[in-house]
Amino acid sequence: MVALTARLCPGGPGALIGRLASLGYAMPGTVVALGVLVPVGALDRLLDAAARAALGQGTGLVLIGSGLALGYAYLVRFLAIAVGGCENGLAQIPRALDQAARSLGHGPAASLRRLHLPLLRPALIAAALLVFVDTMKELSATLLLRPLGVETLATHLYGEAARGSHEDGAIAGLAIVAVGILPVIALARLAQRRGA
Repeated sequence: MVALTARLCPGGPGALIGRLASLGYAMPGTVVALGVLVPVGALDRLLDAAARAALGQGTGLVLIGSGLALGYAYLVRFLAIAVGGCENGLAQIPRALDQAARSLGHGPAASLRRLHLPLLRPALIAAALLVFVDTMKELSATLLLRPLGVETLATHLYGEAARGSHEDGAIAGLAIVAVGILPVIALARLAQRRGA
């Protein structure tokens, strides 16, 4: 939606939204996690106080404990990758197709559904794979915001390396490489298919 807004409103608020979406990728994961942790923690406290006042029972850490804060931090951190991939895909769609859809009576929603999404499918798949690989490797935001008892490959590898048991951490490291190479193979096949 950010890339499409930038396409529909070039030079105006759409371009500004696209640039703001890319700020998270320029920041370290720790800064993003702390930027998310403070307001989400305050919101958790407000929800807990409201539940205590209304129901007589506290809710605890609803947003942070469920992983929603981590998901939001991933969104802020990696939105630029997705937007960049979609903008590149949209750049390959001639604007004349947008004008033709408008002349046939299709609004932006119908054009998105019937024109842009089918043509953007390869770019969307590539962007999703790139976001998946970067999210899988993210360590600092995951360490700060993950729910208790949740381990990812990156946090498991970090824990094993911190304990000095490199042999056990090697399995997680190999898994990160193996899972990270699969999207690269998929992207190469997708590019090869598009070239043919």
